[in-house]
This record gives sequence, C-alpha cells and structure tokens, in this order.
Amino acid sequence: MENNDLLQSINASYKTMSKGQKQIAQYILNNYDKAAFITASKMGSLVGVSESTVVRFAYALGYDGYPDLQHSLQELIRNKLTSVQRIQLTGSLQEGDVLKTVLKADMNNIRSTIESVDELAFNRVVSGLLAANRVYILGQRSSTPLAEFFGYYLNFVLDDVRIITAGTGDIFEQMIRIGSGDVCIGISFPRYSTRTVEGMKFAKEKGAKVFALSDGMLSPLADCADELLVARSDMASFADSLVAPLSLINAIIVALSIRNKDEVSQRFNQLEAIWDKQKVYTGKDEK
Repeated sequence: MENNDLLQSINASYKTMSKGQKQIAQYILNNYDKAAFITASKMGSLVGVSESTVVRFAYALGYDGYPDLQHSLQELIRNKLTSVQRIQLTGSLQEGDVLKTVLKADMNNIRSTIESVDELAFNRVVSGLLAANRVYILGQRSSTPLAEFFGYYLNFVLDDVRIITAGTGDIFEQMIRIGSGDVCIGISFPRYSTRTVEGMKFAKEKGAKVFALSDGMLSPLADCADELLVARSDMASFADSLVAPLSLINAIIVALSIRNKDEVSQRFNQLEAIWDKQKVYTGKDEK
C-alpha cells in the first residue's frame, strides 16, 4: 500500500470495522504523528483494546503486520518530523547494531533509487544542463552539502555554474539574472526547505528550466519542476541519509563528462599543470 493511501484506506474501511478496530482507526486518524512512534502494545493500552487487535487491524488494512503499518505512518509524516521525533525513530536500536543497520539502510536507499529512477528524465536533465547558458544549483539546510558537491564538480564540466547559498545574501538576489536559456536545479528532502521551493518558483517565473532532485512526486519540489529525479533519502535518527542523492548526482556528473569528453579532458590537462605548479595535492616525498 502506498503511504499516501493509508489514511484514505482507513476512512474507506471504517464502516465495516469492528468496534475495537474503529477505536484504533479513530486514534490513528486523530494522532497519526504520535501513533508512528508507539508499539502495538502501547497503542492497544491507549485505545483500550488488546495488542492482538492492533496487529489484526494492520492485517485488515493489507499490511504484513504492525511494523509495516507503523513504517507507513512514519513515511506519511516524515516531512513534518521534528529532530526529537527523528531520534525517536531509532529509539529501539541497540548501540551495537548501529553501524551495520545504518550501512544496510543506505544500501537499501540506493537499491530503491535504482528501481525508481526515470532514465528518460535523467537523460533530459543531462541534455538540459549541457544546453544551458547558466546553471543555478539551489540546496538549503541539509541539502547544502549536496549542492556544493554538485556545483564543485559541475564547474569542471560546464562554463557557468552558480551555487546558491544561504550565507551570501538572499537567494533571490543571487538569482536575479536567471532567465530564459538558464537552468535551476533545486535539491531538497524531508523536511523540505521552503526557501528552495520559493527559489524554484522564482526561476520558473523568470523563464528558466527547473529541475528537481527530491524523494518523490509528493515532494513540493515536484509541483514546479519540469523534470524530477527521485532518490531515496530515509532518515537515520536526526540526520538525513544523503547517500542515494549523492550517488545520483555522481551519475549526472559522469554522464555530462562523457557527452563533453574532449572539452573536459582539455580542461583537466590545464588544471593538472596548474595543480602541479601550485602544489595543490600532496605528492611523493622528495629525497
């Protein structure tokens, strides 16, 4: 079941539910932000039914069990979670399991991204970037490192790349020259940045093409984007998982460098000479 269908499914099935199931349904509909973080036993205690009734309620809605229902609730509200609530998501995780659990979750995020990414949209984004007069990369809050990484490498491939940052003036001031022939790439994941959405809308109003890198069609970035690239970004406690988005950004950079191979090679030959002369990188110890 899709996460956004959960509440709709509860409402649609409500009339046919037993008395105990209706009590559970009412609690979830009124308190789904709290229900996402409590056990089946705790919910049963709060509602006044048995734990097994809560589990059967999950099965009745088409879930594989209560943990599956709870995960759907967490997905439903994850764009609204506070940092404290995010920490609660990992409250049952034992310290000794953290390393492998987080690494496996990141692997699953990449697998999910591979399955959901639209290759045609990916190719249109690459073509749009190559054809752009200027490229504006907009990523605020936790997406700032993604925007900076993207912009750093994109500058080696394209002629005019601008990273819109939060610390160097209002984003609209930084984007004042954007217009037809330019591209704006907005990057944001739950909790979505209001400023990023506003910047993308501004770019679209000025006639620029707007691309989005986010977590799905329910993202507010999708509403104003000409192209949407989807990457999975489940949270690990209060920290966002940026592994899959970063991997997708890497793929864009590689695709651009392949299409623009001769110019990129020439540029890096010049840069290598500069880097050697300026001793930018540490080399072998001189005798």
